[in-house]
Amino acid sequence: MLNIAVCIKQVPDARTVRFDKETGMMIREGVETIINPVDLNALEAALAIKDGHDARIHVLTMGPPSADKALRDALSMGADQAYLLSDRAFAGADTLATTRVLAAALKKIGQMDMVVCGNQSVDGDTAQVGPGLAVRLEMPSVAYVNALELTADTLKCIRMTGHGHDTVLMKTPCLVTVIPSINTPRMPSLKGKMKAKSAGIPVWTANDLGLSMNDIGLAGSPTRVLNTFVRSFEARRERLEGDADAQVAALCERLVAAGVL
Repeated sequence: MLNIAVCIKQVPDARTVRFDKETGMMIREGVETIINPVDLNALEAALAIKDGHDARIHVLTMGPPSADKALRDALSMGADQAYLLSDRAFAGADTLATTRVLAAALKKIGQMDMVVCGNQSVDGDTAQVGPGLAVRLEMPSVAYVNALELTADTLKCIRMTGHGHDTVLMKTPCLVTVIPSINTPRMPSLKGKMKAKSAGIPVWTANDLGLSMNDIGLAGSPTRVLNTFVRSFEARRERLEGDADAQVAALCERLVAAGVL
């Protein structure tokens, strides 16, 4: 049986995000949360492999207790087991500290044949966690994957590039990060929702994972957000008078003055 791990993240729903104009910080109170959209594509990629192979899918996330909902949503789609990595000591983690926690959890679960991650999250947008996790797990990895095909112990990946695509063959165990165009995530079934509702989800802390306080959270993060700001845009309109030639001349004059032309 194949063991496939999918790392997901609970993120604020972009449609409800608000910022404090004074501090520049996101207002989290009352903001709805969802599974990071491309992480759903990662889960669907794992489920598609399970459809054709004897596989068990383990889904995990690092976050507050409320991230339990994201895990149950993943279970309702067809994942077999979920794990919540939750500890106040994890707060403030950058991508390096995050990979330490995820890697420790995956090692605790057991040997994985494949790890699938979304390419990047909509809140951090770094695309660093997947490749960083692969380094910690000592697995070969491919990013920006747009298609997957598993044959025996070989994974065929189509990786998108700025000039087309590459075809990469990897032996398992391995890690891939996928992009949204790889698939369309399936909807949860009623049976899946009922199963997810009563599923037992282990909650692991730093102590459970054998992690040092110096390696996690803010203490284990060499990068920190020192300041944020909310960019504001002023919309201005001007009606150009005259015939077509006069309007074109006036428009070009303004574009030159603005440095566009």
